[in-house]
Amino acid sequence: MNSEKIGIIGAGSWGTALSLLLSGKGYSLDLWVFEADLCENLKTHRENTVFLPGFSLPPEIHPTQSLEKTVQDKSIVLLVVPTHVMRETVKKIKPFLKPGCLLINASKGIENETLCTIHQILEQELDQPHFSAAISGPTFAKEIASGTPSAMVAAADTLETAERVREIFSTPKSKIFTSTDVLGVEIGGALKNVIAIATGICDGMELGFNPRAALITRGLVEITRIGTAQGARPETFSGLSGMGDLVLTCTGDLSRNRSVGIKLGQGQTLNEITKNMKMVAEGIWTVKSAFELKNKLGIQASIIEETYRVIYEEKPPQQAVKDLMNVEIDTEFSGVKGLQ
Repeated sequence: MNSEKIGIIGAGSWGTALSLLLSGKGYSLDLWVFEADLCENLKTHRENTVFLPGFSLPPEIHPTQSLEKTVQDKSIVLLVVPTHVMRETVKKIKPFLKPGCLLINASKGIENETLCTIHQILEQELDQPHFSAAISGPTFAKEIASGTPSAMVAAADTLETAERVREIFSTPKSKIFTSTDVLGVEIGGALKNVIAIATGICDGMELGFNPRAALITRGLVEITRIGTAQGARPETFSGLSGMGDLVLTCTGDLSRNRSVGIKLGQGQTLNEITKNMKMVAEGIWTVKSAFELKNKLGIQASIIEETYRVIYEEKPPQQAVKDLMNVEIDTEFSGVKGLQ
């Protein structure tokens, strides 16, 4: 049994999968569950039948609806809630956080109202000294829960903190690399969801493999433009939280964001798609932030722009494709710092 206790905020598919990974290392975990009926189900049946069915919860995982119980006296707290409720959640747990607690963000998004990443939200909301980090990379929750060999990146402001996160998550089936580019890691993890929706639209229209490859590649350029314009390192976007996560989310059948795009490409509206969704597709919110960011920074990001117009202005996907093909461009890497 590992002596450190961990609090996990969020019992969706990803929060549940990470709790399974960490409990397998001997950590005792308090897992905060938003839904009362789901929390009771987890306690009674020891399975998350809503978000991650088929996996039994070991006794080391303790579901609870108490945020205070989840974070109080914990030296490690893992944040796994959707980005649009992250700031509110941080404010609620703030009174219970132990000074010096390590907060690890495992969510992927950019706040709509402020265009802040999670790391920036933590910096704004927490006045006590805490350590913060992010864990990201090409991982589906079901495969992490199944013990499929995977690789992730742990990012923090200091290498020492990143290495601590690596030790927490490393297993024989989980390879963790370190980075000190928190901004780049979080931007890559967030914006790849937007490109995944665009790629899904392409697949839903049955356009073929050529445009899919082009969208993924040019989408990475747009992500890198936005990231480097804010100070992120260009090489981060060729790594696990950039190209790695992008390829997985744009091509994997388990991708919720790609699934949303496929349905858009088949002619469904956003309301029709989301009314029956149990799990959040972060890209739906993130495309708003991405659109505002590229306008604020004066960056050409035509894929992001057309995806926004399809989702929120009901632009026909066929017209969006035509307009993408008519965009005037300069050199392949113009506008990407460090890659001209």
